[in-house]
Amino acid sequence: MKRLLFAGLLAVATAAQAGNAVYSEKVKTLQAVVNQDWLSPQVMKLGGDVLNVSFDELSHDYHRYVYRIEHCEYDWAPSDDIFDSDWLEGFNSNPIDDYETSLNTTILYTHYRFSIPNERCRLKMSGNYRLHIVDEDTDNEVALVEFRVTDQTMGVNIGVTTNTDIDVNRSHQQVTMVVRFNGARVTRPEEQIRTVVMLNAREDNMKEGVRPNFVTADGMRWEHNRGLIFDGGNEYHKFEVLDVTHPTMGLDRMVWDGGSYQAYPFTDTPRRNYVYDEDANGAFYIRNSDNTENDRTCEYVYVNYKLQPAPRYAGAHIMVDGRWATAKPDTYVMTYDSSDNSYNARILQKQGYYSYQYVMRDFDGTVHPLPEEGSFAETENQYQALVYYKGTGERTWRLTAYQQIKFK
Repeated sequence: MKRLLFAGLLAVATAAQAGNAVYSEKVKTLQAVVNQDWLSPQVMKLGGDVLNVSFDELSHDYHRYVYRIEHCEYDWAPSDDIFDSDWLEGFNSNPIDDYETSLNTTILYTHYRFSIPNERCRLKMSGNYRLHIVDEDTDNEVALVEFRVTDQTMGVNIGVTTNTDIDVNRSHQQVTMVVRFNGARVTRPEEQIRTVVMLNAREDNMKEGVRPNFVTADGMRWEHNRGLIFDGGNEYHKFEVLDVTHPTMGLDRMVWDGGSYQAYPFTDTPRRNYVYDEDANGAFYIRNSDNTENDRTCEYVYVNYKLQPAPRYAGAHIMVDGRWATAKPDTYVMTYDSSDNSYNARILQKQGYYSYQYVMRDFDGTVHPLPEEGSFAETENQYQALVYYKGTGERTWRLTAYQQIKFK
């Protein structure tokens, strides 16, 4: 258990897109999608929604993988004061027995998948959950998924405006929020309620525990609260690898180098001005031009990213980032080429649609969007609000309200 806990903490500390992490170089394309909604974060309603988890292992050799679930508090600390039987119906160590090998691909892989709930286990309580995927032959954890379950016993409504205390219609977005207790016994809101507001499901810039402007017996309200002002950012970049024989959306060219396929997205340039471009805010979707049996027929290709011109940063790393960036962070670090003032990265990815952005990891470990990409009030963004509640005498935090809205 100590090894699993350490791995989970590592994921929280290093992942710009919180939720998924891969620890094995042989495991790729980890996906966790609620109800096939690939554009939304990993939040499911208790008793109704289904979380679909899948990944590839780069061989045709069978591995006996098992998954184990862990209930966590609102801050992702393990829930030590409750038992598995409090939140789980069934078993908490189950094999992944739905798998199939790739078909006619240059890089061999085996695709594994499972869903929660299923006939072996069902969740009974809302809150935060970690799902550990372990290779039982070696007892090594190969991947981790973090997801949330809400019971919607409270209510939350959020709105977004570009009228902020920092500027008006320039580079920031202001979130307003109302929480309704819906009859829950809340006698000490500052101790019993925890709120989280996220931009595009990112936890590296989320606003947690912001003090409300107003508190009543029925709820809480945040209006023109400086603690809920976000940088608007910029639209994500995107490309699509549908056919390995010719370029598709966002690609300059496709090349077969004799051993693997190489995809070259058009060179990205820092965007000083805002230009609307419909994107997926870091999400991805696996598919090819036939759009049939995508899980086992899609090829793996090396994607060659290029950002030019760009200044060289001392003491900081420039990285490619999206919800698909689940391997160790160094996988996505770009190298600087002084001959043409560009940053470059070569990343193995499965065929499909990808949205991404460039981020900077500073010397102090913080991650934020690349300054040269700009921040604009007009940027289309998704915002998520979560409300956690711990009643008097209760032993754990529950997720009692969730809402996602799209601002444009």
